[in-house]
Amino acid sequence: MSSQDIPEENLPAARDHGHGAVSVADEENPFADPGLPPHEPRIQDIDERAAKRSERVVALLFTVSMLATIAFIVAYLVIPNDESIFVFPIGHVSAMNFALGLTLGVALFCIGAGAVHWARTLMSDVEVPAERHPIEASPDVRAQVHADFREGAKESAIGRRKLIRNTMFGALALVPLSGVMLLGGLGPAPGTKLRHTLWAKGKRLINMNTNQPLRPEDVIVGSLTFAKPDGLEETAEDFQNEIAKAALMIVRLQPGNIKDKRELDWSHEGIVAFSKICTHVGCPISLYEQQTHHVLCPCHQSTFDLSDGARVIFGPAGHALPQLRIGVDSEGYLQALGDFEEPVGPAFWERG
Repeated sequence: MSSQDIPEENLPAARDHGHGAVSVADEENPFADPGLPPHEPRIQDIDERAAKRSERVVALLFTVSMLATIAFIVAYLVIPNDESIFVFPIGHVSAMNFALGLTLGVALFCIGAGAVHWARTLMSDVEVPAERHPIEASPDVRAQVHADFREGAKESAIGRRKLIRNTMFGALALVPLSGVMLLGGLGPAPGTKLRHTLWAKGKRLINMNTNQPLRPEDVIVGSLTFAKPDGLEETAEDFQNEIAKAALMIVRLQPGNIKDKRELDWSHEGIVAFSKICTHVGCPISLYEQQTHHVLCPCHQSTFDLSDGARVIFGPAGHALPQLRIGVDSEGYLQALGDFEEPVGPAFWERG
């Protein structure tokens, strides 16, 4: 149904906005103003039943948005983060990521679609020309802006269309909860996990290359050896998480070259064991200079002196490498005499 099919007396009264008005070119104005085409009322403007249908469509979209937001929260809480599903034609994807993306996309789309449908079918569609004016606003202009705002609020029918208003407010109030829930994706609080490693009293030092326990005679002066705790296998599910904290580098120095007393007391016959994890951003340290006893992190060139408590002598690292106290067991193998006495790796906000 169009406005041509409606008797003229049933059409809503429209304000004069210059629709159909034209100007003629002359010497002062060589370019004629084509004017605006005549305004044609929409079906919703002349049929309240059609307007009600549009209102229900908009309310439905906002309601679907609310349900999708609730589904987002449920999916986040219920679906395990290691579960995968097959989605054609993408293949295997994370079930949680797929559910979160789908529900959040539906929630946002329905809010946008509802707002667009509301504007196109129920809000005023009368084109209003505005003459150019100076940048500064005069009192008359400000008064006109306020009047236009009030008129726009009136024409939007937000006060009269309570179903749209209430469902819109509900959708807009719920959708931010998706962002709040995503904060939980930063991961669980680490608790004390960053303060402890697999090293404990009696744990043998295992050579990372040979996978065999180390004896003091296996470590020669000037050599650099990497070790892991006994029992930590590369096939273990949590190997990467544990080795990231427990990786150890072993160097043998002449006891007389060790300047730090505690370092000497925690060593065995000049063999010292320090964390391999740089205290800047956690890169593995692997470069050793025999003559100076310095180790260098390849990522940002933080340099540590292994003869002086592994203190920082250059670079952005904030503190020395933690040392592991070592000794030998009854069979003559190198063993840890406890865990590190401070957290390994970079500083973190909970670290006291």
